[in-house]
Parts: sequence; C-alpha cells; structure tokens
Amino acid sequence: MISRSIEANLPQAAVYNALKEHEFTGSIYLVAIGKAAWNMAEAAQQALGERIKKGIVITKYGHSQGDIPGIEIMEAAHPLSDENTLKGTGKAIDLVKPLGEGDEVLFLISGGGSALFELPQEGVTLDDIVDINSQLLACGADIVEINVIRKRLSQVKAGRFAELCKPAKVFTVVLSDVLGDRLDSIASGPAAPDRFTVQDAADIVKKYDLKLSPRMQELLAQDTPKEISNVETVITGSVKTLCTDAALIAKELGYTPLVMCSGMNCEAREAGRLIASVAASIDNIEFAPKRPCAIIFGGETVVHLKGKGKGGRNQELALAAAEGIEGLKDTVIFSIGSDGTDGPTDAAGGMVDGDTMRKLAEKGIRLGDVLNNNDAYHALKAIDSLIITGPTGTNVNDISVVLCR
Repeated sequence: MISRSIEANLPQAAVYNALKEHEFTGSIYLVAIGKAAWNMAEAAQQALGERIKKGIVITKYGHSQGDIPGIEIMEAAHPLSDENTLKGTGKAIDLVKPLGEGDEVLFLISGGGSALFELPQEGVTLDDIVDINSQLLACGADIVEINVIRKRLSQVKAGRFAELCKPAKVFTVVLSDVLGDRLDSIASGPAAPDRFTVQDAADIVKKYDLKLSPRMQELLAQDTPKEISNVETVITGSVKTLCTDAALIAKELGYTPLVMCSGMNCEAREAGRLIASVAASIDNIEFAPKRPCAIIFGGETVVHLKGKGKGGRNQELALAAAEGIEGLKDTVIFSIGSDGTDGPTDAAGGMVDGDTMRKLAEKGIRLGDVLNNNDAYHALKAIDSLIITGPTGTNVNDISVVLCR
C-alpha cells in the first residue's frame, strides 16, 4: 500500500498532463522549488525539451537525481533555510527579472518550497529566518500559521516572486502539501495573492509569544500583495488523491476501505490515540467496516517539541497509537510522510501492532518517557518498526492507516 500509493502520486504524469493543457507562446524559463522539484523539472524538460531556454531547480539535500539538460540544480536545507537557499533563490530572481512581455516562467512548486525558496527582506538575516522558523516549529504552529509569519519577512513569498517576474507571464504547476490546497499557503504563496492580514500575523505572534527583532516587527505590520495579474495556476496532486489511491489499492488487496478524512490537523500523539481507539472499536461497533478492512486518515499533524529526542510527526503518531491497540490481533497502524522524510530523520514514519508494547517493555523502553522526550525514532528503531523509503520524489502530506486482517 505504501509503495503503490506513493507511486500513484509521483509528479511526472501530473506535470505532463498540466503542460498538455497549456499553450506556451513565447520563450520558456523554468523555476522549480521543493522536495519534488527535480522530478517535476525533469518531467517538464522531457515534455518541452529545448523550448526551455534556461532553468533552475532548488530542492532538498539528497533529493536531486542527476543532471537535467539546460537546468541548474541546487540543493539546500529543509526545514530550516541555509546559505544555499539564499544563493539558489537569488539565482532564480536573476533569471526572471530581465524577462520581457513575450516570455513565460514555468514555475513548479512542491512541498518544502517555503524553506527552500527564500531571500529575506532587507534588514532581516538568515539567522533571523532560522530563529523564527525554529520558534514556530517548536511551539507546534501549523503550516498555515508558519507561512503567515515567514512570508512577510521574504522578498519572494506572498506573491512577490510573481511580481518580480513581470511583465513575463507565470504558469504555475503545484503539487499541494497544504490541507485545503490553499495557494497562498503552499510554499508560502510565491505566485499567489495573500489573503491573510496584518492582524492575522499579530494574532499569531501573540498566540505563541514569538520573539521578534524590531525590523521583523516592522515588516509584519506591512501588508502583502492582494492581487496578482500575471499568473495561471494548476494544482496537480494533493492528500485527497493520496487517500483515494490508498483506498483503491487496499480494495484491490482484499480489504474494505474507508477514508475517514483527508484533513487531519491536530497534535500527532492525540491523532495516534484517536486512530488507536478506532482500531480497537472495529469489532465492537455495529456499523463499522468488517475485517478485513483499511481505515485511512490523511492530513498533517503537529508536534510540540518539549524533549530533546529524535523523531517526526508520523513516528510520534504511530508510537502514541501503540498503547491503544495493545494485545489486538491482526491489527496494524502505520503512518508515513509521502515525501519519505519524517522530521529530521531518515525514516518516512513508523508502524505498530498489538505486540509493540511488549517489545518496548522487553527493551526497557517506557512509552511515556519516549513521548515526553519526543524520541519516537530511537524507540521504533529498537523494535525494528521504522518505515524507511528514502526520498520519494513527491510530497502530498501524510497518510495514516489502520489495517485489520
């Protein structure tokens, strides 16, 4: 299920289809950002060939798969920007600023674009950006809240990149990693008008008690572009398609599928406990799906970092579910990030079953201690329950599944 649902959501076919529906009339210049940027750019180059005059890919370290003719490849850090982020973004700006009326920018966006496509406003340093992102991640802010803040500190977010491309037109192909597919939130909306206000930013600062420099406070009080006139956008994939494909694959494998939601957005450990309670109720609720069944949840949870351990939201979700299914037979819960990387680890997620608590106890591992230290990675690794896929080439949020035989 994991391999095939990810394969069904790789961006190549979606990019081909989007390009077939669009008529390019002038010279084409390519900018691709995000964890799936290489795959999307490679598909575009295959489709358009020498019509692409020049291009640049900015993706996460380890996510490039080789050279693409005529296109420069740059790798940078995620989830926190680094110097290569600024260099790559600067090169993208240098590419589009001289363009004229008859030119067109093919702008390919995938998850991770917010961190990988960044050039701070004047008076804001990379350290400032890293610090505010770290604060937001640590306090459990969701992706929309994070983007509301960081887009105001950037020269390219909140529609500003599209403004830099004028008078050239921009055709944007998006692989969505944001619940609800909100264009102003995906990669912080570099080619989309910003619907959030100065008051929204102020509310988030107050909610999480964020520490800001005077210059950052000044920028948060300035409005962002509300109208963009030179952009056409196509969304090619999202967590909804991931859940649908997983359900179809489960059905093909002999399981009765049920997609419970594609917009899960809560604390990872609470999601794990809820999903475990669903698993424990399968045999006791009259109208629940009968075994064999697959109950599917899509979305993106958050983790409040309180400990100093290692892990990711999918690993924490899976581990938090273990206690609720202790002793259950023929029941598995797994949770993965579709991009193959869950937090700052080499794992895509984790998997637990009715025997997980016993295995942890045999290793002397206490579930409560692990969760309090946000150390799901080492606990799952100790019992061989990590899911490791490597970078997948796509990024359409996360999927969690209860699988009952």
